[in-house]
Amino acid sequence: MAKINVTYVTEFILKGITDRPELQGPCFVVFLLIYVVTVLGNIGLIILIRTDVRLHTPMYFFLSHLAFVDLCYSSAITPKMMVNFLVERNTILFHACAAQLGCFLTFMITECFLLASMAYDRYVAICSPLRYSILMSKRVCFQLVAVPYVYSFLVALFHTIITFRLVYCGPNIINHFYCDDLPLLALSCSDTHMKEILIFAFAGFDMICSSSIVLTSYLFIIAAILRIRSAQGRRKAISTCGSHMVAVTIFYATLIFMYLQPKSNHSLDTDKMASVFYTVVIPMLNPLIYSLRNKEVKEATKKVLEQLAPAISPPLHMSFPFAQLHLAIVVSGN
Repeated sequence: MAKINVTYVTEFILKGITDRPELQGPCFVVFLLIYVVTVLGNIGLIILIRTDVRLHTPMYFFLSHLAFVDLCYSSAITPKMMVNFLVERNTILFHACAAQLGCFLTFMITECFLLASMAYDRYVAICSPLRYSILMSKRVCFQLVAVPYVYSFLVALFHTIITFRLVYCGPNIINHFYCDDLPLLALSCSDTHMKEILIFAFAGFDMICSSSIVLTSYLFIIAAILRIRSAQGRRKAISTCGSHMVAVTIFYATLIFMYLQPKSNHSLDTDKMASVFYTVVIPMLNPLIYSLRNKEVKEATKKVLEQLAPAISPPLHMSFPFAQLHLAIVVSGN
């Protein structure tokens, strides 16, 4: 019986967003700026929440974890993506590809359920303000953050193991800018039918569960807002939820478009554009969305800048001799 020689893939080549040479430089600059803003915005928000006592509330506790998750899954994708714009052949080792997929899935699923936890927090704050401190105790907040992390890690580990136990013996060019399930399945020599069912089932379960919590919370929030008689009270209640609703809408819309459309309608090129939003753009937007319209964050930022100002600018007793010297030069010149 003749033996069949099979060459197994040991590395993949990431095709990237575009292969047009004239776009490589501008794209690199744009995504570098986006990533710098993402890193500074999320780290700045985390430090601000940790250092300012006025921000030690459940809402900002969840927001600090959302900033951490955004920072992590953007960092798992964006730096490697930018390499595509600088080199001709952007390779990634087999195990590094598995690690990237695992990290991406962990933090993406965590973000789904963190947004749900934040929606529940807003529901309690508006619908049960007198019981808020009891219902949103430190223990409850910890559980609402710990459960998404643990669940997401286990699901991501399960999917990553299944994906990389498939046989890859043919082309190794991934038509994407990072290692994702669907582009990898297109390269596999194995039967991927079961894996596709698992993707659809888990993605559907995660989005239905998390979005149901969000929708239910906001139905009660809207009912409570309609019962508020004063226009000022309604505006205040709406302002506490507006930023969260914008972030939720953008995030879930891109995920639904990406994972819950029929296979016949899937286009990997279209998926790449959708992926840019939730891997690169959303992590940059979230700290801006949650902080620019937030009075407490603005005041905390102002306080930090005022504390840093004396360290940056020269003190009065240091600048006074220079003023005397300048005056002496002017007088002697006259």
